[in-house]
Amino acid sequence: MTKEPVRILVVGGGYVGMYTALRLQQTLRRKLQRGEVEIVVVAPDPYMTYQPFLPEAAAGSISPRHVVVPLRRTLPACRIIVGEATSVDHTARVATVETVTSAEEGAPLTVPYDELVLAPGSVVRTLPVPGLAEHGIGFKTVEEAIALRNHVLEQLDIASSTRNVEVRDSALTFVFVGGGYAGVEALGELEDMARYACRYYHNLRPEDLRFLLVEASDRVLPEVGAEMGRYTLRELRRRNIDVRLETRLDSCRGRVAVLSDGSRHPARTLVWTAGVKPHPVLAATGLPRNGRGRLRCTPQLRVVDTEHAWSAGDCAAVPDLTAEAREPDPEATTPTCAPNAQHAVRQARRLAENLTAALDGAELSDYRHPYSGSVASLGLHKGVAHVYGRKLKGYPAWLLHRAYHLSRVPTFNRKAKVLAEWTLSGLFKREIVSLGSLEHPRAEFEVAAGTDRRTGGS
Repeated sequence: MTKEPVRILVVGGGYVGMYTALRLQQTLRRKLQRGEVEIVVVAPDPYMTYQPFLPEAAAGSISPRHVVVPLRRTLPACRIIVGEATSVDHTARVATVETVTSAEEGAPLTVPYDELVLAPGSVVRTLPVPGLAEHGIGFKTVEEAIALRNHVLEQLDIASSTRNVEVRDSALTFVFVGGGYAGVEALGELEDMARYACRYYHNLRPEDLRFLLVEASDRVLPEVGAEMGRYTLRELRRRNIDVRLETRLDSCRGRVAVLSDGSRHPARTLVWTAGVKPHPVLAATGLPRNGRGRLRCTPQLRVVDTEHAWSAGDCAAVPDLTAEAREPDPEATTPTCAPNAQHAVRQARRLAENLTAALDGAELSDYRHPYSGSVASLGLHKGVAHVYGRKLKGYPAWLLHRAYHLSRVPTFNRKAKVLAEWTLSGLFKREIVSLGSLEHPRAEFEVAAGTDRRTGGS
């Protein structure tokens, strides 16, 4: 009789999901070759998005295809299922997955497993702000980054061609909500790009553009520390960016951003980057979660009081054994690790090694990683960094930001292509072409087909 292979199910294709599967390929190579283990990765997209590069993709410094890492090519020893995990029955060891063919087949796919790695990551945290669903633009996926780039350039076209002053002013007003990494980096890169693009419009000047950053707390970029946060605030305001601290977005109906300070700002662009929350599938697992909705984990990256279940990254509350509280958890006696890429990549490696050790009956190791610091880009040749106690700003911080993320992006192939694009972008001028038609590629054909039907053409 042939023994059934141990099936490891990895839910999620982001940082933790991909890096865990990648490390498992290495640690379980012989068992995979002998058919003793099977690794199945369930991800909503056939690629992993390297999110720190999204702002540069939106600004045109990096091609969108170089921001993503194809899972099938990177994980050749794994079985990839493109779909969304909707529930997990850990008692029965079965996950339910909605794929693109589920509606046609009349039932979702069920995937049995022996070991579960839950790493679905996080989703955008929205608030019940009137008009937000209709007019807001997110900034979490490569599709949103490219759509935002096209949208910003389209607004310049609108402002340049209209004679209506109100339409022009609203087209040239860009509102960003959220002063964390995503909001500040996206704002910095797009502001740089938009003001640069004005030189190619005969009736637009860089000072005609108005950028507004709305942040509910009393500072921006808390990840880089108070001093660097104050520098970032000064730098943004020096660039004529209107930063409103301790302010909330109350409404954006009719393309008018109404803030809690009573001000009203007609704007055709509203970018929402005000935080994330754990993936909804966690609520459909029955596994223990903390007050923030994240899975409660041990330092070995196992789900608390649960055998054969592992987790890490944004969706996991992992005890931080090396530093004082960074994200206090009222239910935990030990501070938890911040939900950022720095921890996610390292946790994924430790998780894969511990899972391998568990299969071999060996001893597991705790996850320990002292916080090394943060880097952020504020646009071309501008940045801030707080790394290993050293504080950098301006060009050195921007250079460190690029060097750090180039070293972290997966695969040598991707590193080489990104470096080549950066080199070429330094030698030539920016591309400022809007390809908004990519979002509706069949529009022209449908118009032509409709015209032929009405006229009887063939």
